[in-house]
Amino acid sequence: CWKTYLGRPVTDVYRADAVEILAEALRSWQPEEALAMLEANLALRRRYFSHEIESMLAAQSNLANCLGNLGQYDQARVLNREIYAAFVASLGVSHEGTIRTGGNYAITMKKVGLWNEAKSLLRDQLLPAARQSLGSNHDMKLKLDHNLAHALREDPECTRDDLLE
Repeated sequence: CWKTYLGRPVTDVYRADAVEILAEALRSWQPEEALAMLEANLALRRRYFSHEIESMLAAQSNLANCLGNLGQYDQARVLNREIYAAFVASLGVSHEGTIRTGGNYAITMKKVGLWNEAKSLLRDQLLPAARQSLGSNHDMKLKLDHNLAHALREDPECTRDDLLE
């Protein structure tokens, strides 16, 4: 139970993890409360655990996903752009985490109507990296294909030729 960890010191990583797990559980049915918890958790991680890069990026990603759930797509897009850039810089373009966060970034670009940017990221960067490092039949590569198809279909300026690609 997450309450077990609340008595631990603020500098205890297990406490931070428990708060993040609780916030993720709340996200689907009380997203406003989850957002407040995720923001506090990210501040805590920045203060005490900034040296744990992947943990920081995961906390930021959870916050961006919650913002998206609340319809705050512009904020989610900006945060997803930062997360994707950090993953590229620290783990490279072919890392599964980089590809996943790039997919999240593309989704938020679609949500704010940046169709060309989303299609370009998916088509030119993410899909080639996913094919090369994960394989053509990997679940994540197939999800990226799906996201590209949706971006093409939902783009109001999409032509028939675009859809045939």
